[in-house]
Amino acid sequence: MVLHVVLVILSLSPLLEAQNPEHANITGTAITNDTLIWLSGKWFYIGSALRNPEFKQAAQKIQADYFYFTPNLTDDTILVQEYQTTEDRCVFNSSKLEVQRENGTLSKFGESQHSCGSEEAAEYVGHLKVSMKHRGFMLAFALEDKNNWGLSFYANKTDIAPELLEEFLKAVKSLGMDESEIIYADWKKDMCSQQQKQREPERKKTEEGP
Repeated sequence: MVLHVVLVILSLSPLLEAQNPEHANITGTAITNDTLIWLSGKWFYIGSALRNPEFKQAAQKIQADYFYFTPNLTDDTILVQEYQTTEDRCVFNSSKLEVQRENGTLSKFGESQHSCGSEEAAEYVGHLKVSMKHRGFMLAFALEDKNNWGLSFYANKTDIAPELLEEFLKAVKSLGMDESEIIYADWKKDMCSQQQKQREPERKKTEEGP
C-alpha cells in the first residue's frame, strides 16, 4: 500500500534509539505546554531536503501544502487538518500526531512496506525544532542513517524571514546535504485556498469537538 502523501509521511521516519551528538542542534528540546500552545494554528510547508528516495519522490509531487495544528494538552496529541495541492488538485486530510514531551518528538502510527511487498505497523517519529522568534519549525528524522535522513521546514507564512531560511539552510548543510537537494513548495500553484474556505465551518466544528 502506498502511504498517503501527507505531512507526517513526508516528515517522519521510523524511530531510532540512538542520537548522534553532532545533530544535537537539530533535534531540539523537550516539548512543554508553551510549545504546544505556540504550535497551535495555521502553518505552511516551505520545503524539505530528503535522502529517502520514497519520501523525496513524494515531496516532488507536492505543489503547495498548509495545515492547522490543534494541540490537546491533556492527552498529548495534535489534530492535523491539512490542505495539499498535488498534481493541480486539492487533497484534504485529517490525522492525529502523538506528542513525546521529554524526547521532543512527534509521532504517528502507520504502515511500513517491505521490499518483499509485505506490510506491518510502524511508528513514524520526527524530532521537533522550533524557532519561536521567527515563527517557524523543522522536523528532522533518521539522523542515524545518512541514506535516509532529512529535514522538512514550516513557517506561519509563505514570505519567511531571511534569518529563518538561513537556519534551515544551516541545518541542511550540517547533515552533509547540498542546497540543490532542497525541494520547495510553489505557492503560485495552490489550489486549496478556495476549498478551505468552504470547509472552514466543518474544520472549526472538528476542533471544538462534540
